[in-house]
Amino acid sequence: MIETMYDYEKALIEKGIKYICGIDEAGRGPLAGPVVAAAVILKENPQFEYVNDSKKLTEKKRLLALEEIKREALAIGIGISSVEDIDRINIYRATAQAMLSAVEALKIKPEYLLVDAMPLVTTIPQKSIIKGDQLSLSIAAASIVAKTARDSYMDEMDKLFPEYKFKQHKGYGTKAHLEALEKYGVTPIHRKTFEPIKTMVTKTLFDNT
Repeated sequence: MIETMYDYEKALIEKGIKYICGIDEAGRGPLAGPVVAAAVILKENPQFEYVNDSKKLTEKKRLLALEEIKREALAIGIGISSVEDIDRINIYRATAQAMLSAVEALKIKPEYLLVDAMPLVTTIPQKSIIKGDQLSLSIAAASIVAKTARDSYMDEMDKLFPEYKFKQHKGYGTKAHLEALEKYGVTPIHRKTFEPIKTMVTKTLFDNT
């Protein structure tokens, strides 16, 4: 599995391209919190035991994979689009913004981008790969960096808003999260343009007029 996940990178290396950057995000779907993107440039032929699509790993194995990535990466960049960004420009554009910010945060300028699912507006040559986190080792590494970074942020938000149990669901629309929204209302880290929060905010404004 890991061997076939390096096919895109191998093809580029054979063309003389050295700095290949995998890009992925975490947090497009949740009702709360930012969207976080990561950009990772790996050493040639990286040696991994745990790295795989972040959604297939337990939290413990993701953290082990993260240590592997730090060891095998030439550069790692992280980009964040806030809840305010998401509500202002929409989640798709906020995700692209976070991805480009992650690339800009790299200490090495990439020669080629492998991006999970979405094309980016950049002069750097790129390939957008559907389900890229399952098909490219560089994108899989980026997915793990993005996921662990966002999870860490949401764990901190759990301390600020313990009644919402963000540590458990990371802001996704679980039953417990929706029940907390009904009981306690909307927090500053909730996305006001996402349902059912949009309706809740509108209703509150209407009730107060």
